[in-house]
Amino acid sequence: MDDIAHQLGISKKTIYQHFSDKDDIVTQVMEAHLAHEREAIQSLKTRATDAVDLLIGINLYLRRNLRETTTSMLRELQKYHNKAWSLMDDFKKEFIYEIILENLTTGIQDGYFRNDINPAVTSRIRLEGVSMAFNEDVFPKGKFNLIEVSDSILDHFILGITTEKGRKLYMRYKNQQEKSALNEHA
Repeated sequence: MDDIAHQLGISKKTIYQHFSDKDDIVTQVMEAHLAHEREAIQSLKTRATDAVDLLIGINLYLRRNLRETTTSMLRELQKYHNKAWSLMDDFKKEFIYEIILENLTTGIQDGYFRNDINPAVTSRIRLEGVSMAFNEDVFPKGKFNLIEVSDSILDHFILGITTEKGRKLYMRYKNQQEKSALNEHA
C-alpha cells in the first residue's frame, strides 16, 4: 500500500477511503479488466467473418495479452487474491466457454467444423488448452516460448476439429498471417 500511495502521490488514508484493503483493489482492477475483455471479445465476435476467423482472432487477442501476463502473477493471484481469481476463473468458465461453444456450433452448421464433435466437450478442451500453455510443469519457462506453445495448441485444436473446407480456410488465414508478419519485419 505504501508503494501504491507513493506512485499515486497520495496518502494511504486516501486509498483506504476508496478501498477496504489490497484485496479490494485487486478485485476491482480485475472487474474492470474483465469488463474490458468482455467488450473486446464481443467486438472480435462481431467482426469475425466466420467461425475459423473468430478462433484465430481470439487467439491473436490472447497472444497480445500473454506478453503482459506472467505465470508468477497468476500464481500470486490464485494464492493471495481468491475473489479476483474466482472472477477470472468464472469469466473463463462461463463467458469464454459460451463464446467458444456458440462458435463451434456455428462452425459445424457452416461446414467448417466436423459434425461429429461434441461442442460442449470440445469447448472445455479448448479452454484447458489455453490454460495448459501457462502450466510451467508442462512447459517450463526457459525451455518454451509461451506464444509458440499457444500457437501450437491452437494448430492442434483447429486441425483436429475442422473439415477439409475448414482446414483449407484455416491454412489460408495462417498463410496471410505469416505474410503479414514478414511484411512487418521487412
